[in-house]
Amino acid sequence: MMRRSAILLSALMLSACSLAPKYVRVAPPVPTSWPVGDAYLIQSEASVPAISYRDIFKDPRFQSLVEQALANNRDLRQAAANLAAARAQVRVQRAQQFPELVLNGTGSRSMGGTSNNAVTGTTINTPSRTAFALNAGISSFEIDLFGRLASLTEAERQRALGTEAAARTVRLGLVSDLADAWSNYAADAELLRIAQDTAKSATRSVELTRARLQGGIAPRTDLRQAETILATAQADIAAQTTALAQDVNLVRLLVGAPFDAALLPGRLDEVVQSVAVLPAGLSSEILLRRPDVLEAEYSLRAANAQIGVARAALFPQLTLTGLLGFASNSLRTLFNSGSFTKSASGAASQAIFSAGGVAAGVDVSKAQRDAALAAYEKAIQTAFREVADALARQGTIADELRASTTRVAAAADTAFLTEARYKGGVDSYLQNLDAQRSLYSAQQQEIATRLTMVGNRITLYRTLGGDQASVAATP
Repeated sequence: MMRRSAILLSALMLSACSLAPKYVRVAPPVPTSWPVGDAYLIQSEASVPAISYRDIFKDPRFQSLVEQALANNRDLRQAAANLAAARAQVRVQRAQQFPELVLNGTGSRSMGGTSNNAVTGTTINTPSRTAFALNAGISSFEIDLFGRLASLTEAERQRALGTEAAARTVRLGLVSDLADAWSNYAADAELLRIAQDTAKSATRSVELTRARLQGGIAPRTDLRQAETILATAQADIAAQTTALAQDVNLVRLLVGAPFDAALLPGRLDEVVQSVAVLPAGLSSEILLRRPDVLEAEYSLRAANAQIGVARAALFPQLTLTGLLGFASNSLRTLFNSGSFTKSASGAASQAIFSAGGVAAGVDVSKAQRDAALAAYEKAIQTAFREVADALARQGTIADELRASTTRVAAAADTAFLTEARYKGGVDSYLQNLDAQRSLYSAQQQEIATRLTMVGNRITLYRTLGGDQASVAATP
C-alpha cells in the first residue's frame, strides 16, 4: 500500500508541466558591428574576446591593488552576500515542489491509585497506564500538475542569476573606478610638479624684476605682473597637494584597507603605457555578456516564468495530506502490526467566480514580460551607444594628444625666446608674462589630454563588460 502510494506520488510529481511560454532570446536591436569611419579607426572584424583586467591593466602595481580590492572592498562583500541570499532563496522555493514529511511523537502516563465505591463499599484499584504515539505525515503537499511551483522556482532561479549579474556589475565598476583613481593620482602628481616648477621659475622672475625695479630699469607694473604668476602657481600647488591626498583617500576606500604607497604611479606616462588599447571592429554580440545586459535578460526570463505561474492559477490546485502512525499503551508493543494506523486525504480547489481576476493575472504577467523585454532591448541599445561613443573618442584622442604635445613644445620655445628678448630690452614684460602663462596652460592641457586617453581606455573596458568572472563561485 505504502509503496503503491509512493509510486503514484512520484508519477504525479514527474507529470507536472509548465505553462510558461518557451523563452526565445530576442535579436539584439543594434547593428552586428560597431560603426566605422574616420573617427573609429577602421579595422578588421575580430572574434569576441574574453576581456580580463590583467589583459588591459598590465602594471603589476595596479594588479596588486585590484587583488586587494577584490578581497576587501565592502561593496563587493555586500554584493556577494546578496548573491548568497538569492541562491538560498532558490532552494527555499524549490523545496515547495516536494512533500514535507513531519514526524511527531507523544507520550503520556496516568498514575494508578485506589478509590472506594460509595454504593458497594468496595475498594477499586486503578493501575498506572502509559500511552505512546508516533506519527509521520505529509502536510498539505501540492501536486504540481500544471507547473505552478515549477514556474515559481524557475522565476526565482532567474532572479538569482540576475543578482549574480548585478554583483558582476559591482566588480566591474570597482576595477574601473580603481583604475580611474590610480590614473588621476598620476595626473595630479604631474600637475603638482608643473606648478612647483612654474613657482620656481616665477620666483626667479620676481627676484630679477625686483632688482630691475630697484635699478630703475623696470616699472613697478612688471614686478606686480611677475608676482601674479607666482601667486597663481602657489595656489595651484596648494590645490594639487589637496587633490593628491584626496586621490589616496579614494584609492584606500576602493581597496577597502590600507595599502603600500609604493603601488601608486609616479608619472602619467607610466599609466598610459601600461593600459592596453582595445581594438575597434569587435562584434556587438559582446554586449550580450555585459553584466547589466545580462541582468536585464534574466529579469526578462523571470517575467516569462511568471506567466506560467499566472496561467497555472486558472486550473485547480490539488493538495494531498497523509498520516502514518503507531499508537500503543505500551512502549514494547508500539511497533506491533495491530498498533499501526494510516489515513490519507486530498483536496482540490478551483475558483468558480473571481470577476475575471485570475484571467487578469495572466494579462498582468504578460504586460510585465513586455515591459521587461523593452528594458532588455533598451539596455542593449544603451550599451551599444556607450561603446560607440568610447570608440569614437579613441579614434581622435591620439591626434589631440599630438596637437597638445606640439603646443607645449612651441609654447616652451616661445617662453624661452620672449624671456631672452625681455632681458635684452627688446620686448616688454607683458609679452614675457603672456608667454609664461601660455606655457603653463599648454602643459596643463597636455596632462589633461593624456588623462583623457587613459580614461577612454578604461571606459572601453567598462562599457564592453570587462571581466566575466563571478563575485562568488557558482555552487
